[in-house]
Formats: sequence, structure tokens, C-alpha cells
Amino acid sequence: MFDPFLPVTELARLIRTRALSSTEVVTTYLNRIERLDPKVNAIVWRDADASLAAAQQADAALAAGAEVGPFHGVPIPIKDLTEAAGQPCFYGSLGTSDEPVTTSEPVVERLVAAGFVLMGRTAAPEAGTMTVTESRRFGVCRNPWDPSRSPGGSSGGAAAAVAAGLAPVAHASDGGGSIRVPASSCGLVGLKPSRGRVPVRVAGWEHAATDGAETRTVRDAAAVLDVIGTPDPLAMYNAPRPSRPFTAEVGAPPGRLRIGLALEPPTGVAVDDECLRAATATATVLADMGHTVEPVAPLSYSERAVTGYLTHIMDASVAQLPYADPALAEPYLQFRMERARRATAADYVTSALLLQLESRDVVAQFGRDFDLVLSPTMATLPVPAGVLVAEANADPEGPRLTEMRMVSFTSWVNLAGLPAVSLPLHVSAEGLPVGTQLVAGPWQDDLLIRVASSLEEAMPWRSRRPPAFAEPVSAPRVGSGTPGD
Repeated sequence: MFDPFLPVTELARLIRTRALSSTEVVTTYLNRIERLDPKVNAIVWRDADASLAAAQQADAALAAGAEVGPFHGVPIPIKDLTEAAGQPCFYGSLGTSDEPVTTSEPVVERLVAAGFVLMGRTAAPEAGTMTVTESRRFGVCRNPWDPSRSPGGSSGGAAAAVAAGLAPVAHASDGGGSIRVPASSCGLVGLKPSRGRVPVRVAGWEHAATDGAETRTVRDAAAVLDVIGTPDPLAMYNAPRPSRPFTAEVGAPPGRLRIGLALEPPTGVAVDDECLRAATATATVLADMGHTVEPVAPLSYSERAVTGYLTHIMDASVAQLPYADPALAEPYLQFRMERARRATAADYVTSALLLQLESRDVVAQFGRDFDLVLSPTMATLPVPAGVLVAEANADPEGPRLTEMRMVSFTSWVNLAGLPAVSLPLHVSAEGLPVGTQLVAGPWQDDLLIRVASSLEEAMPWRSRRPPAFAEPVSAPRVGSGTPGD
């Protein structure tokens, strides 16, 4: 018996020292998924026998004295937008194949090389374009802190699984806030790495998307980044190598920094008082640490650039997904695919080049006007579940005010390729997690981790867990898994 809410780095240490077996750990999480996942619908596919076989092999390797990776024997689910050999990749859709794929994305290869045991797939909205995790194929994913609310998206299944103690860590990805929004909604650490830090076969969404993880602690986030952020000699480009492991930055002094406090999002949407309180309370703590914290209104992207990104780059990305039957896609995505077909190659290139040009001015602010930007992660508390996809299907061209409030503080960071993190530093009067975001300059993931770990020490959150999932744990042998509903 062990605490399923242990940080993944601690769990890895217990397995390496053989205080716990991988088989015991994997069995415990599979058992919790079987019993508790119906409350949140975070896991959409699993193969329990394959995961247990991998865990047994991990235990045998340790018993034989083999050299092992830093996460040897630790289970991890993969987000259902990312290919992992031997697993189907549904992309959250009714219109895709159920057949297992034969190749893995580089991030999955690195996770496996680090010793992780693959344990199922987590829910994502179809094509990853929504900030809630709902689809006609798999239904509504719910927030462990309040099932009437969404865990956010598009890595909502990943965040719900970790927050509910169904996994110690979960693979995630972020194209406009999709790691940070679920982290904020579910009370986790959501680190979005710099552009080029985590290798990909093909850079998604015009190089705005990146892989990462949903974790419980800053050390966990740093340790995962150490294994997935190794350079790829075959990639078009790589971020500069860090001078030392990212885990070495945890607890390291960040120096005195100029931190810009941004309380008004570039979109001008209203911000909930609880979200403002989260950011201002964090600002006070950072000022007490000796940093200079001053209000700022950072330069962001023009309406023309953002519109081009949404209607040319994202639409085209949806249209190229490997649909077996595009007619089964969500109606709002069929609308986007049709809009993509009406656009021209010149439209796409014009939008892509405009983003590159405007990014120069956005990025230039870091180091010149401030070292970090501090803001709320979202402009809203976790939103109602089961609403936004239905609204989008009913009116695909209509306004998306709720979604805009979810990503107004996060999406510009992806366009600029900057590292950012959401930290669970606040709890609302209703008992809901509220995240605070920090954004650093180009490739300064190390600085971000140093500051984040100092806040973790000053404003600890590790003991928080959703009451409905904080229960005693047993680890009986479970049978073969089945696809989720």
C-alpha cells in the first residue's frame, strides 16, 4: 500500500530502491482507474495486461541488477492526440481508426527510454482545438474537484487523471494553454517548455505546440523535462542545451528579478476576482523575496495575426488529421475543415509570416522591460462541464467568450514560443484550484523552474487533493482493461 498522490520523483525512487515494485504500483493505479475513473472519465483506452507485463519486466530488470532509467517502472498515460506504437490514436474522434499505430512520437520514445511504463490514453477534445475535454466519441471529462466543472483542455484527461490519483504523472501537450489551463483547473503544476525544447516529428500548429506533462510538483516537472527535452539531431531545430539538468535548478537562487504583473489580458475580457487575487497574492510573495514587481501591459499580437492563426493555421491543421471518415467529425470541426478548403496557400503563408514578424517585438520585451511576466493562468474559474462543445456544434461560427477567458493569458505565449508554467498557488472560496502563470524569456526554462520552486516552498500546495478521491488504497490484481466509455 502506498499513497497514489506521491510526487512521481518520489515514486520513482521507491521503485528503484525496491521499496515498492513496479507491479504493485501499476496494479494500484489500474485498480483506481477501474473503480474511480467513471467519476471523471479521464482514461479513454487502456490495456491492463500489457501495462502489467511491462511492470513485471521492469521488476525483473531491477532484480537482475540492470542499469535503469530515472523513471524505471513508473506508469504514465499518453494523451489521445499523440501516437504511441501499439496503441490506437483516436484524436478524440468518431472518424478515426481503432487500429494500433506502428510508430511513436519522439516524446513517447523518450518517456519509454527513461523507464516509464505506458498505462493507457487520456481524454482530449477532438483535434485538440477546444479548451474543455469533451467529445461525441468519449463523452465529457470532469474535474475531480467538482464534477460539474471541466478539467479544462485540451490535456483535461491528463490533468484529471493526475489530480484524481489515477496516475502519478501524465503526458500532455500545449498549443494555446492546453497544459496550463488544465493545471490551473485541477490544482497541478503545468510547465509548457520553450519552442524546440521537446523534439517532435513535425512541429504542430506552425511551431506553437509542444509536449510536456501534468505533474504535482515543480521537481516532478523539471525531472520529466530532463528526459523529454533531450535534443534530436534529426529535428529542423533544437532549443539550446541547458547548462545543467533542470532538476538542479529546483531550489537554486533565481537572483533578483524584474517581474511584470499583468492583470489585464490582451483580449480585454473580464477577469474573475479569484483569479486576480491569485496573481496579486503571488506578486506580494515575490516582492517579499526581494524581486521588483510592477504592473505591466505587455505588447501582444494584433487582431489580424490572431485571426489568421485561428482561421488559417489551426483550420488547416484540423483538415490534415488522419481521418478515416471526416463526415464523423464534430460539426464544429467539419466547419473548420470546410473553411480551410476555402483558404489559399497564400492566406496560410501570410498568416504564418505575420506571426513571425510580430513575435520579434513580443519576445524583445523580455530582458529589456522585464525578466518574467506574472499573471493569472485563466481569466475564469474552472468552467461548467458538458457545455462548450455543444455550443460550438450548435453555432460553429459564433463567439467563444468562455473559451477566450480560458486562454487569454496563455495563448500568446505559444505564438511567441516562450516557456511558461501554471502553479496551484490559490484556492477559491468554493474550494476550487486557481492557477498563477509565470512566463520567461526565450529558452529560460531554467529560470522559470528556479522561481517556481521558490514559490512552491513559500506557498506549498502538495497536501491538497480532491476529497472524493483521497481514500485508502489497496492493490488487488486487475484483469484485462477495455476501452473507456
